Formats: sequence, C-alpha cells, structure tokens
Amino acid sequence: MMTRAIIKAQYSDLPQISERYTEARAFMAQNGNPDQWGRTGYPKAELLRQDVASGRLFAVREGNDIIGAFVLVFGPDPTYAAIKDGAWPDDKPYGTLHRLCAATKAHGVAAFVLDFCEAECKRRGADLRADTHAANKPMQHILEKAGFTRCGTIFVADGSPRIAYQKMI
Repeated sequence: MMTRAIIKAQYSDLPQISERYTEARAFMAQNGNPDQWGRTGYPKAELLRQDVASGRLFAVREGNDIIGAFVLVFGPDPTYAAIKDGAWPDDKPYGTLHRLCAATKAHGVAAFVLDFCEAECKRRGADLRADTHAANKPMQHILEKAGFTRCGTIFVADGSPRIAYQKMI
C-alpha cells in the first residue's frame, strides 16, 4: 500500500486537482446532488489558483497521484457570521473545511482529511466547522460519522442555504 500524505498544493498540482473536482461533480450529480457544484463547474480554475497563492489548498497525495483536495482556512468565515434555525455551540476560534473532494476509486480520503484537519485545529486551539448542501447526503454522513454536530443553516455567497456543522476539538 502506498503512503498517503497531505501537502500544500502547488500550481503544478492544479491539473490533477481539477480532475478530482470534475469527478466529484459527476459523483454528486449521480447521487442526487447536481446543483451544489455541477451546474457552474465550481470551483473554477481562478479560485483554485487563488487558493494555492494563499496557501489554503491542500492535496492528498498517494504516490505520484493526487487522490483528493480540500481547503482549510483559519479565522472567521463571513458565511458563518449568521446562522439560522440553530446556533454555533461556542465562540471559540475555528478552522473551516471547504471543497473536499476525492478520486472516485480512492477509499478513506475524507476520514484521512478530517483527521488532518482535527490535528491542525487541536494544534491551534480551534474547533472545526464545515457545511454542505442539503442534497449532499454522502458528506452529511461523513461529517456526522466523524462526530460533527449539525448546528443550523448558513447561506453561501450566492444566497443558497447549506447545512452547517461543527466539531468541538
């Protein structure tokens, strides 16, 4: 078995990372969630380049292959400032996991990423937050299985709702 590692993504990783996001959009569409990323081609190449430049895009590498990607950001997330139909459990500093994707044939990537994010949060004395579309049942299952609590509804930049989660670290 090849060793998995999480690295900060480089510009040279973007072609493989873009392939992972293409696979994720297809997977979501096939599993009843065509709207979260699928209709707009989200995330766009320019956003991924900005993520690399800011050091917040990470790649999950196995051998020479990138089998997953995600964004981890620390500090207040503007989309989390207002929460409806619930509340955040505390005002502790937090990291936010965004845009997690994995190769369709890779197994255990989400759990590997969540372990990494939790360790980073613990190191910084922070909780971990995430959100997902109501139709993204696989991600809801992953977060709930990993001990996240459903906290309410937040709204992303385009005004669409997302289920908000937090794991107290």
